Amino acid sequence: MLIRRATLLDGTRADIRVGAQIEEVARVPHGLVSRVGEGVLDAGGGTVLPGLHDHHVHLRSAASVLDSLSVGPPAVRTKEQLVQALSNAVPGPDGWIRAVGYDESVAGELDRAALDAVVPDIAVRIQHRSGTKWILNSAALGRVGLADHPDGRLRSADPGWSDALTRRETHLAELSRRITATGVTGVTDATPDLDAGELVWLMVAHRRGEFRPRVRLLSPGKKILRDDRLDVDALTGWIADQHGAGRPVAVHCVTAPQLAVTIAALRAAGSHPLDRIEHAAVVPDDNLADLAELGVTVVTQPNFITERGDQYLAEVPAAEHGQLWRVASLLASNVPVALSTDMPFGHGDPWAAMRAAVSRTTRGGAVLNGGERVSPRAALTMFLGWSDRPGRPRTVDIGEPGDLCVLTEPPAVALAELDAAMVAATVIGGELVYFAM
Repeated sequence: MLIRRATLLDGTRADIRVGAQIEEVARVPHGLVSRVGEGVLDAGGGTVLPGLHDHHVHLRSAASVLDSLSVGPPAVRTKEQLVQALSNAVPGPDGWIRAVGYDESVAGELDRAALDAVVPDIAVRIQHRSGTKWILNSAALGRVGLADHPDGRLRSADPGWSDALTRRETHLAELSRRITATGVTGVTDATPDLDAGELVWLMVAHRRGEFRPRVRLLSPGKKILRDDRLDVDALTGWIADQHGAGRPVAVHCVTAPQLAVTIAALRAAGSHPLDRIEHAAVVPDDNLADLAELGVTVVTQPNFITERGDQYLAEVPAAEHGQLWRVASLLASNVPVALSTDMPFGHGDPWAAMRAAVSRTTRGGAVLNGGERVSPRAALTMFLGWSDRPGRPRTVDIGEPGDLCVLTEPPAVALAELDAAMVAATVIGGELVYFAM
């Protein structure tokens, strides 16, 4: 297809011919002549960018959330609201009530007894907002063969119970539409331990056109750490095994101890140029130089400053606020950084994540760790990285992938607004996959 009257991020006005790759870029007023049968899109002076890449998402969870009950902030904030939501919930076709987004600020630590008191006869499973655990009531535990489980708190990554669930159809096509409507042309699925069935499901959905964005998988090189099970030697061995198989690693680090153990393990095992730290929610000052020395890329989510910042201000000691969701200090230390949304555990709008990186403002209007602010251009660029090298941005040049995001506004306005409502069209492989009517 031919995109006329585009404005590139540097202000250049150009026509762009795009197929599987960008074939031609001609400055206006000379431009390009359309070919017979070629689709033509008039950008009207709006900005044309490489398609955004969301570098850390969970696709099946995100698709399932579209028809799941939300039981965490901001929808549910109190125990009374939780009880009302569960009492009024209607089970899905599989007979389950599936709820997501729970946080202890709502009603403390949940267990099977607490859920039984509200919904005794219908199978209920509630996912914690971190995505790392579920809480099941007695009816649900019986259905997955764990009737004698002491408290109903289960790890999400444990196939010992999750394989017993009935896999219902997910709204993958609708998720695809929502993602491409934000200008995203590719995602990295960060779900650990994907089995063969999950891999086939994703590949078939992409091949059929049910899910349009390009997909990169971190599994089997993704590891989630838990503070109560940190083992430097075990992690070192796992990293060495992954590297020995030619795979980089991606390690989930949301606490300072997890980051410290990961740094020690990477030093012992040796790093790979494509290794990643996922989240880096807490980065003490001393670890900035460690990360730079290792050459590891940090994939982080500043959107949590907006989404959960008021809770951080209330619960995290003030002396540690400067360690939370760093961006600017990582860049200043020459650590490659890419941004993502962690959808569905974070809101799936990359533009909202960019705004959070720029403003560092909570929902309540407070500024959290304002020294970590970055410019709008920097925030946008950190969503333009290659899927395998997230810290290296793509450009609109000949030979680059034919994946583009077309905005309604010129660069100055686009950078000032950072709003998904500006997305006019999304192009993947030279094909229009989203067009704002």
